[in-house]
Amino acid sequence: QVQLVESGGGLVQAGGSLRLSCVASGRTFGIYNMAWFRQAPGKEREFVASMRSNSNTAYADSVKGRFTIFWDNAKDTVYLQMNDLKFEDTAVYYCRALATGPNEYWGQGTQVTVSS
Repeated sequence: QVQLVESGGGLVQAGGSLRLSCVASGRTFGIYNMAWFRQAPGKEREFVASMRSNSNTAYADSVKGRFTIFWDNAKDTVYLQMNDLKFEDTAVYYCRALATGPNEYWGQGTQVTVSS
């Protein structure tokens, strides 16, 4: 089992920045992909960014050039640096881990609110 705990959300003005963190614990040695998703009120959960254990990254078009995902293996932590935030980035952000098995794990989410 893997447990994921997100933090770093909050209220920020448009144009501002936030850094989200997701700490993994438990059987983390099998994790090969970490990702961030988000869900805005009344909308489906959507992909934001991901990073594989070989450091390959992927981003949703809506966040390219503004968000950066990076993974500190030593700390079992994945981060999402969010710059130039927009009102439409307001959502609950979730961390997801894929591990060998295959197994999929989700965190509880952290709220990001961008004021216009």
